[in-house]
Amino acid sequence: MAVFTLKLAPPFRLDLTVWVLRRVPINQMDRWDGQTYRRILVLGETAVEVEVVQRGTAQSPELLVTTRGGRMTSTRLTDLKAILEKILGLNIDLRPFYQLAKHDPRLAELIEPFVGFRPPRLASVFETLLNGVACQQVSLIAGMHLLNHLCREYGLAIGENHAVPRPVDLASARREQLRGLGFSNRKAQTILDIARSIVEGRLDLEGLSALTDAEALDRLLELKGIGRWTAQYILLRGLGRLDVFPADDVGSQKKMQQWLKRRDTPDYDGMYRIIAPWRPYRGLIYFSLLLNHQCRVGLIKPTAASASQQLSRRRDPCPTTLT
Repeated sequence: MAVFTLKLAPPFRLDLTVWVLRRVPINQMDRWDGQTYRRILVLGETAVEVEVVQRGTAQSPELLVTTRGGRMTSTRLTDLKAILEKILGLNIDLRPFYQLAKHDPRLAELIEPFVGFRPPRLASVFETLLNGVACQQVSLIAGMHLLNHLCREYGLAIGENHAVPRPVDLASARREQLRGLGFSNRKAQTILDIARSIVEGRLDLEGLSALTDAEALDRLLELKGIGRWTAQYILLRGLGRLDVFPADDVGSQKKMQQWLKRRDTPDYDGMYRIIAPWRPYRGLIYFSLLLNHQCRVGLIKPTAASASQQLSRRRDPCPTTLT
C-alpha cells in the first residue's frame, strides 16, 4: 500500500471531473461513492486499486491518493502519478477558457456552474477505442453495459473489481466469446483485430499523440470499424485534443438543441457552426453539455458562485431544460 498527496492549482472539483469520466451511474470501472474515486489500474503486469479523495476546497485543492494491491515501487509510483494526472486533467490550465467565457455571456451561462471541472482522459488510447466501439449505434447505457461485461470477463481483478482489458488481454479471445457478452459481430471483430495489431507491433495507438489532429483523425479512419464519430471521440477522450467535438453524437446534438432552445436538431456541420466562436476549446463544450445534463438529473451539484469565480449573473444554476 502507498499513500501520497497531489497538490494542484485551483479551482478543482474531483466530483465533476469524475462524473465526466463516469458519464452514467452504471459505470463499474470508474467508481464514485460521493467522496472517493476508485479504479483498478494496471501498472506493468500488476493490478492496483487506486482511491482518490479531495481534501480542502475547490479553491484550495489537494488530493489524497491511496493504493491497494501489488508492491508500489518507485517506478510504479511515478507511472501512477502520471496516469492520475492524465485521467483527472490535473495539469490542464483552463484560465484562458474562463477568460473567453467572461466575454461571451452565452458560454458563461453554460460553464459557470461547473467551474473546477478538469477535462479528463481515459487511461489509454486503446481504452478509449473500446469505449467508442462499444457505444457505436447504441445508447450510452447499452454501451456501458457492454464495457462492464468486457471488463469482468477479461480485465485483471482485485476482489470483485476489474481493470479495463489491455490489448494483450483480448488478443487471444474469439469473436464468439465477445458475441456472448453482447457485442455484435462487427464490433467484436473490430476490437479483436485492433488488439491483435497492437500486440503484434503493427499498430501504435499511443503514437498518435505525436500527430496533429487532422493526421491522427486520418490514421484512425484507416482502421476498419472506426468511423468519424469514434475517431473524434478518441481524439477528445483519449488524446486530450480539447478543440475536437464529436459532432455526430446524437445525444450531444439534442443537448445542443435544448440548450439553445432551437426547433431543429443541428447536424454535424450545424454543430460546428455553432461552436466555431469557441476555438480552441470546442471539445470543452461537449463536456459542459454532459455536465449540464448530469446536473439536471441530480447526479452533480453546481459550483457555488463567488466573486472570484463568477462569470455571469443568473438565477438558474443549470441553464438548460434537458430531460
